[in-house]
Amino acid sequence: MRLRACAPRLAAPARGRPAAARTSVLVSAVAVGDKLPGDVKLTYFDAENKMQEVSVDDLTKGKKVVIFAVPGAFTPTCSLKHLPGFIEKADELKAKGVETIACVAVNDAFVMDAWGKSVDAGDKVMLLADGSALFTKSIGAELDLTDKGLGIRSRRYAMLVDDGTVKDLNLEEGGAFTVSSADEILSAL
Repeated sequence: MRLRACAPRLAAPARGRPAAARTSVLVSAVAVGDKLPGDVKLTYFDAENKMQEVSVDDLTKGKKVVIFAVPGAFTPTCSLKHLPGFIEKADELKAKGVETIACVAVNDAFVMDAWGKSVDAGDKVMLLADGSALFTKSIGAELDLTDKGLGIRSRRYAMLVDDGTVKDLNLEEGGAFTVSSADEILSAL
């Protein structure tokens, strides 16, 4: 088990509430050994092109799963390096016992489906939409890019999850792509 980068940060005070109700709390990202929030749902399009929901519990219960996240579909690093790396290494990951490889982004399911088709993800990587950032926020991985017109996104990471528990976590700082590759996850298996 290892953890690459996981620094606590101060959450911004709540806006739109009276000053007495505003609070700043210390928020930290999910860590190795933590159980993922099982009731949070993500959306995707299945093989019959029907929108489906999957809970994190259904995705991970009794399985070894790789979940990686990107700040956004169709963005340069995500489209040219991160997602293609997991597609390319999918067979190696599955040979080492990984049942599902899932990519999460704070985008809608239509965007994730189109992105998956554009890079020929096929059945190698499941493209999961976290449209309202509920999963992303629940694990403390949100990235506020509202000043750039992009809203709340996910930080880039890759994690190995076994039966809902985080076994390995590689969380990037800022827009970096140094520790969350498929090769890093392979080295943890």
